[in-house]
Amino acid sequence: MTDAPFIRPDMKAFLDMMAQVNGPKLVDMTLEEARDSYIKMHGIADRPARALPVIRDLACPGPAGDIPLRLYDARETRDAASPVVMFYHGGGFVIGDLDTHHAMCTEIAALIDLPLVAVHYALAPEAPFPAAILDCEAATRWVAGSPAELGRTANGIITIGDSAGGNATVVVGQLLGANPAAVPVVLQVPIFPLVADANGSASMAAFSEGFLLTADTMGFFDAAYGADRSDPRGFPILGDHSAAPPTIVVTASLDPIRDSGRAYARALVDAGRDCVFIEMRGVTHSFTNLRGAVPSTQRDLERIMAAMRFMLENPA
Repeated sequence: MTDAPFIRPDMKAFLDMMAQVNGPKLVDMTLEEARDSYIKMHGIADRPARALPVIRDLACPGPAGDIPLRLYDARETRDAASPVVMFYHGGGFVIGDLDTHHAMCTEIAALIDLPLVAVHYALAPEAPFPAAILDCEAATRWVAGSPAELGRTANGIITIGDSAGGNATVVVGQLLGANPAAVPVVLQVPIFPLVADANGSASMAAFSEGFLLTADTMGFFDAAYGADRSDPRGFPILGDHSAAPPTIVVTASLDPIRDSGRAYARALVDAGRDCVFIEMRGVTHSFTNLRGAVPSTQRDLERIMAAMRFMLENPA
């Protein structure tokens, strides 16, 4: 007999409610339906967006055309240079956009009090691997150069993202480490990221069904995106960690890809890099977008922001 995993009461209530919904699984939907359902779920489950003085849509040049961006700032103007947060949304590189993570981005910008630029990279299967990564890299280099359109001067870049966006967070850090942008990455914050292949992991076996993100959905995303399993841009655990920027790795204890994030934190420690590791207990993948339906997860996001402030205020 194995011990049942700890599930927070509000998380369990949400999972029980989701189990009662007899809608189609993501893998059985059309692409349009899957993308629409992702927007609707976040609209229902997340807290309302915060009002901010600056929420402005922008675009920057990318390898395959303009890349949509959205600037968030808790301040109307900034006289001094500061780090700029680059946010890459989750959704398996297949679903998700600027709207699915809008509420979360307003919260991060308000709590961390820095400019934040969200990136809407090209999605698979229309634009498979490595199109999303190339867009994230291009957008980050553009912001690092403090373009006039931004109205802010960057003296560093903070990369942050959830799930697939957590993968992009690490990959962009590696790409800019190898070929620097106008300013350095001063902190990276991958949140429940896919960094290593999750197939065959203990967490995938334990949480493959019934914990929001399923093995079937992961397979759907994997097939659509088509990442090369030998390319660090697809699985950045394969990359060089010897010059990784200061990092906060965040995992969820009930996540099928939990062990991927744990493996990355271990790789950073083994490489002698600055790393804070936080595992949120009793919650699933995507907890950062469930702050309305699972109220305790608001505190989890606040913990991540506190760790970010600590790392920024205490550089090595």
